[in-house]
Amino acid sequence: MLIEIDFNSDEAIYQQLRNQIILGIACSQFQEGDNLPSVRELAEDIGINMHTVNKAYAVLKQEGYLTLDRRRGAVISVNEDKYKASVKLLEEMKMVMAQAVCKGISREEIHQMVDQIFDAYKQS
Repeated sequence: MLIEIDFNSDEAIYQQLRNQIILGIACSQFQEGDNLPSVRELAEDIGINMHTVNKAYAVLKQEGYLTLDRRRGAVISVNEDKYKASVKLLEEMKMVMAQAVCKGISREEIHQMVDQIFDAYKQS
C-alpha cells in the first residue's frame, strides 16, 4: 500500500490519509473486502501517531468506505447507496463550481477537467 503524506501541507494528516485511501479505491488499488493495515502498522509505516490513523479510519467508516471489525480490522466496504452519494457529491460540487466561476474558468474547461479525471479512474 503506497500512501504519500506531505508533512509540510496545511491539510491535516488524517485528511490526507483519508483522501489517499479514497483515491486508492477509485483507482482499484483497493477492492471491496480488502483489509487495510492495522492502525499500529500503518502508523509505524508512515511515521505518524496511531490516533491520526484511527481518526482517518473512523472518518472513512462514517463516510461508508470501510467497516471496522474486531477480528479483520479495517476492511474496504463501499456501502453508501448511490442516491445518498449523489446528494453529497452535488453539495460538494456546488462549492467547487462556485470557485471555478469566481476564477473565470469556463463551462467547457470544467467539462474537460471532469472528463479527464473520470476517464483516469475508469481506466484503472
